[in-house]
Amino acid sequence: MVAWSTTFWIRPREANLEMIPELSDHVGGQIRIPGEVNVPVSPRVRAVLDTEAVQRLKKISQLGLVTHVYPGATHSRFEHSLGVYRLALLVIRQLIAVEPDWARRLDSDSLSVFLLSALLHDVGHWPFCHPIEDLGLDWVPRHEDLARRWLCEGELADVIRRQWGVDPARVADFLAPARRADSDVESVLRSVLNGPVDIDKMDYLQRDSLHAGVPYGQNFDLLRLVGALIIDQPRHCLAITEKGKTAAEMLVFGRYVMFSEVYWHHAVRSATAMLQRLVFHLGPYCHPHQWMEASDHDFITMLQQSAAAHQPALVDYAAGLFGTRRRLFKRVLQFNYAQQPELYRQLANASYATLEQLAGRLAQRLSRRTGQAWDPWQVLIDAPPSKLEVQFDLRVRDSAGSDALVHLAQVSPVVQALATEQFDQHVKRVRVYIAPDRARSMNQRSLDVLTELQAAWAEEHGDA
Repeated sequence: MVAWSTTFWIRPREANLEMIPELSDHVGGQIRIPGEVNVPVSPRVRAVLDTEAVQRLKKISQLGLVTHVYPGATHSRFEHSLGVYRLALLVIRQLIAVEPDWARRLDSDSLSVFLLSALLHDVGHWPFCHPIEDLGLDWVPRHEDLARRWLCEGELADVIRRQWGVDPARVADFLAPARRADSDVESVLRSVLNGPVDIDKMDYLQRDSLHAGVPYGQNFDLLRLVGALIIDQPRHCLAITEKGKTAAEMLVFGRYVMFSEVYWHHAVRSATAMLQRLVFHLGPYCHPHQWMEASDHDFITMLQQSAAAHQPALVDYAAGLFGTRRRLFKRVLQFNYAQQPELYRQLANASYATLEQLAGRLAQRLSRRTGQAWDPWQVLIDAPPSKLEVQFDLRVRDSAGSDALVHLAQVSPVVQALATEQFDQHVKRVRVYIAPDRARSMNQRSLDVLTELQAAWAEEHGDA
C-alpha cells in the first residue's frame, strides 16, 4: 500500500510557531490511521477526542449502506475526522509559509476555532443522516443543529472552554453552512474546510477509496495539491498555483468517478431507497431526538423493532437491509437528465410523499400489465436530490511570475466537462426498483417501465 506521506511539514514562520501548540514540531503524541498516516495529537486534542461526543463517532460508519456493495468500507467518522484534522495542520502550515501578510493577521483564537472545527466537523452526524436528511421531512433533525448541541452543552463544551480558551459557540458558528464569515481571515479558513479543494473532500475521497478497495479517489496527488495552495485575495478563499492544476483536475475526476462507481452505485441506491422508505414510515415511532446519541447498531435496532410493532409490511425491508440475508430491491429502470430531461426534472424536484404516491400508481399499472397483484410496497422510486453535488469554483495562477488568477475551468477541459454538465446530467439517475421476488416475472415480460412511469406521472397529475 502506498502511504499518503507521513512527512509533509512546512515550518511556519518563527513569529507564528508559538501561536498554538498544535503547530509545534513536538506535540506530544500520535495516532496511526490508514493509509499509514500518523496524526499528531496534543494533550488538548486528546482531551477533545476522549469526550463522549467524539467517541460515539467510532460507532457511526462513514459510508453506511455502501458496505452492501463494497464490504471493506466499514471505516468510521472518527477515523475520517482525524484525517481531516491532519490535513488542517498541513494546509495551515502551507498558507503561513506562502502568505506572510495573511499569516500576520492570524491570531491564536481564530486558529484554535479552525482546528477544532476541522476535528469536530462531523460531530453532529448520526447514523445514515445524509440520505435521511435528503427526505426533506420537517421532523428529521439536521446534523448541523445536533452539532451545535454537542458543541455548546456538556462535556465537550467544557473541554473547549477550559483547555482551548475559546467560546464553543464560535466553533458551532464556524461550522454553520449558511452563516457568513466574520472576517476575511475567517473566510479563508472556512474555504479550507468547505470549498472546491477543501480538506474534507481531500480526506474522504482517498479514505473512502482506500476502504472500498477501489483506486478512483486515490489518484490525485494530495501533497502536490496542498503544496500549491495559495489565497485568492480578492475573494478571500483558497486558490492554487499552476503546479497544482493537474492535481486539482484529478481530484475533480476522482470525485466524479467515486460518485459514479461508489456513492451512486445502483445497488447502493437501492439500499438507500429502502432505508428512506423505512424512515419515512417508521421515523415518528423512533423518537428522532434519540438518533443523535445512537450508534449504527442502536439505530438499526430501533428501525427493526418499530417495523415489527407498527408496520409489519416493512419487516422484510429491514431484514433485507440489516438481516442475515442481503435482499435488495432490483433495478428495472434508470435514466439521467440527458436522456429524459423533463421527467427527470419533475421527479428530482418532487417531495418524497409525491414519489411514494407515484410508486403506488406505478404498482397499479404493473398489476394491470402483468395480470398479477402488485402491492405498493413492492415498488420504489429513487430520485436524486436537486442540489448540485460538484461545483468547482476554483481559480488558478495561470503562469509563473504572474499574479493573475483565472477560473480553473477556463484552462482545464477536464474540469469544464466534469464539474458542470457531465456530473449532474450523467451520473445522477432516477431509478425504479422492485421487490426481489418480482424480478423474475418482470424479466420474463417485455414491459416498457419508462412508458408506465410516464403514464403513472400523468395520471397522478391529471395529465392523462
